[in-house]
Amino acid sequence: MQISVIGTGYVGLVTGTCLANTGQDVVCVDKDPELVERLCEGDVPIHESGLKELVEENLEDGRLTFTTDTQEAVANSDIVFIAVGTPMDGDGSADLSAVKAVARDIGDSLDGYTIVVCKSTVPVGTNHKVAEIIRERTDDDFDVASNPEFLKEGSAVQDFQSPERVVIGCENEDAAETLADLYRPFFQRSERFVMCDVPTAEMIKYASNSMLATKISFMNEIANICDEVGADVEKVRQGMSMDERIGPHFIYPGLGYGGSCFPKDVRALERLGRDSGVQADMLSAVTDINERQKMYLYEQARGYFGSFDGLEFAVWGLSFKPGTDDIRQAPAIRNVRRFVADGARVRATDPHAIENARAELSDLEDVQFQKDNYATLEGADALFLFTEWNEFRNPNFERIRDLMADDPVIFDGRNIYRPEKLRELGFEYRGVGRPNQ
Repeated sequence: MQISVIGTGYVGLVTGTCLANTGQDVVCVDKDPELVERLCEGDVPIHESGLKELVEENLEDGRLTFTTDTQEAVANSDIVFIAVGTPMDGDGSADLSAVKAVARDIGDSLDGYTIVVCKSTVPVGTNHKVAEIIRERTDDDFDVASNPEFLKEGSAVQDFQSPERVVIGCENEDAAETLADLYRPFFQRSERFVMCDVPTAEMIKYASNSMLATKISFMNEIANICDEVGADVEKVRQGMSMDERIGPHFIYPGLGYGGSCFPKDVRALERLGRDSGVQADMLSAVTDINERQKMYLYEQARGYFGSFDGLEFAVWGLSFKPGTDDIRQAPAIRNVRRFVADGARVRATDPHAIENARAELSDLEDVQFQKDNYATLEGADALFLFTEWNEFRNPNFERIRDLMADDPVIFDGRNIYRPEKLRELGFEYRGVGRPNQ
């Protein structure tokens, strides 16, 4: 079969590359000619573990190609994946302009029966709109299916190649089975398909992301209560996780969720509920808690120092999570802006996100970026840990203490350090929901 994937962001590039790696002929389409030129040379513009190597291998073997020509790609394809972005609109709903534009292009380009698969995260009802748009522009036969992605940035290739589940929403059983055949190479032991109608598939994606976001916000609210009553949220989390009905996943307190998915998907589901006459109060609360939690370290530091005038701050971690260079909705970016606005100077580091952060914070003169973690610490009054990259988990604390100013303090936004150890070494320690001495 010939497959085309329209959109070469995280989802589109991973989808196209991983399908090509099973022996399929895949062409990835993007309207940006400079991006396509880079990809044709094996230059992957995002940091995603294992992706660059797979792109290079499948380019060399001729199974993977890149183009700006949507019409030719669609006309020659048996299956077309829509994998363009659906960012949050001003009212909280999903911006579907790119999806609709692609649907129009597909309708103008079909040449024979084609399965059109929406992999973009879209509200319930969107796939039916896609079908209507295509049907208005062609007499060719086609089916539209919803096949939501469940990829985590930082482990997207692994997630695609070892899926926990594959959801296929399609009214045509033959088309659904054709799509299932695409994924069978990724199931070594047992197939875990959810075959359903299109609206159910669309809802599964939003409900899944919103449930995970809810667990994060709930645990952060528990941490904030622990701050006030003197409880240790890490022990609370440990005690909770032993209940198999709760489990250990996504109940780690921290600085909230960021990235391109959870923030917009929770808001979009809340908006879908309101538009459907459902008062989605819990989803609204999840978003509100998360927005406050992103500024947790700033508030802790304000309470500790009072004024930031003349202080030197070291910031470790700029991406919204480890394993990616994505800084969208990253707590570090917002906090750095507030640090500088309140009079502090900042030296920051990250294994992969420095260039993205440099571009985002280019208007701030009092921010410097260092490749070397320890270079950020010279004379620093405080170290702020925003992202729990592996290289930050077990540093040389004696060296850190010697580099920092007198009475050094560490603000640990991910609770990865042992408070008692740091206090023995002469640090003041502030975690999330952990008792202060």
